[in-house]
Amino acid sequence: MTPTEPDARRIAAVIYRGDDDVDSLLADFAAERLHAGERLGGLVQRNIKDASGRRVDMQVIDLMTGAAIGISQTLGGGAGSCKLDAAGLADSAQAVTRAIAGNAALVIINKFSKQEATGQGLRAEFAETIVAGLPLLTAVPEKCAEAWRDFTGNSGIELPCERAAIDAWWREAVAARSDETTG
Repeated sequence: MTPTEPDARRIAAVIYRGDDDVDSLLADFAAERLHAGERLGGLVQRNIKDASGRRVDMQVIDLMTGAAIGISQTLGGGAGSCKLDAAGLADSAQAVTRAIAGNAALVIINKFSKQEATGQGLRAEFAETIVAGLPLLTAVPEKCAEAWRDFTGNSGIELPCERAAIDAWWREAVAARSDETTG
């Protein structure tokens, strides 16, 4: 591995299926790490549901400030256009940029999904985090896993959608970063 090549242990993607609650999994992990006093940055997603349990809105939570950022537009039931809100995505990008500038111990970006796979969304912020050498945790739907691998050049670790796997990866990433700073 060359000095300019990111350490693959720093990059982790939780590969998930449609019925997995990856949003809660990442949010719970982040909340625990923040409670333990770790400096996290980036975003976790919170889905707002109606009384029947149907998702009606999406927000991301800025891990450095706790601010909720709306990322979905309210479109009619028959709308065929993208539900993601451009202004919300711009605010989300700024949250990731702040995390990188603040040298967060871990940057979480809620998802590398269809938008990022096609070169949009928070793709640039994923790249900036990797280039900065900061540990990165994200979630990738199975249907976008190949695009993720292409984007990262098959670097990083793919994790199952399980808390124990995330915890084990994080322990190893912290140990690796500690070795770099003391070695």
